[in-house]
Amino acid sequence: MTVAIGAALGAGLFLIWWSTWAVPPRPQASKRRTGKVEQLLIRAGIERVSAGGLVAASAIVGLFVFLVAFVFTGTPAIAACFAIFGGLAPLMVVRWRANKRTASLRELWPDVVDHLRSAIRAGLSLPEALMQLGVKGPEELRPAFREFAGDYRSGGQFDSSLDRLKDRLADPVADRIVEALRLTREVGGTDLGRLLGTLAEFLRDSARTRSELEARQSWTVNAARLAVAAPWIVLALLSTRPEAVAAYNTAGGAAVLIGGLVVSAFCYWIMLRIGALPDDERVLR
Repeated sequence: MTVAIGAALGAGLFLIWWSTWAVPPRPQASKRRTGKVEQLLIRAGIERVSAGGLVAASAIVGLFVFLVAFVFTGTPAIAACFAIFGGLAPLMVVRWRANKRTASLRELWPDVVDHLRSAIRAGLSLPEALMQLGVKGPEELRPAFREFAGDYRSGGQFDSSLDRLKDRLADPVADRIVEALRLTREVGGTDLGRLLGTLAEFLRDSARTRSELEARQSWTVNAARLAVAAPWIVLALLSTRPEAVAAYNTAGGAAVLIGGLVVSAFCYWIMLRIGALPDDERVLR
């Protein structure tokens, strides 16, 4: 009995001594910084393809186009030019899909804010309102919010779950909504409904203005793209004639093709720079 009392007393003294020392904070895991290609794939909704997979697909398509063009023309210079266009095709498709998805989501975010506002007015907490979007929100956004619900239920960490939600959505409008909700939760207050109502009106006005600008811009951009593509369409038609193929199968012909390729790429870049609308930048990521 004396030994047990002594051991208990010693353990108590040790715990008192141990509690006087401050626990060093654990270093937070650094966020995984994704590159531009990964961000583009996430924006396009293609999460199962990595940046390396996209590069490999571009290389395979470019090699296939080169072999087909070389079989039909027998000219390496012409085949190489069309192989470059073929290799860029997967990236252009992903970029087009990302822009289309971003424009589609831009129309859905006001509805998301309205759902949040209704849920909070009904008495739900902010995490519960976000989790409800996985069931009653817009169809295209439900998987991301269902994964947010799983993260929050498993860990109970609201901030980290919001960070992962931002990474999955990879959308500037989603960043604004998430940061507004985070700030409201940290500061507190009773004006969350008014904040969400103002945010929904702002998002609708921004989406309407952006759509009008993109509609007016599309005519000029498409005309410029057709002007850049026209010489290469003519080259593809000329490749069916043996005398044209023989002319390009020389050092001078290859120099002409390289010069035309450089001029086309430069003019296309200039066109994109002049006609591009300012992109929404992601915040606090």
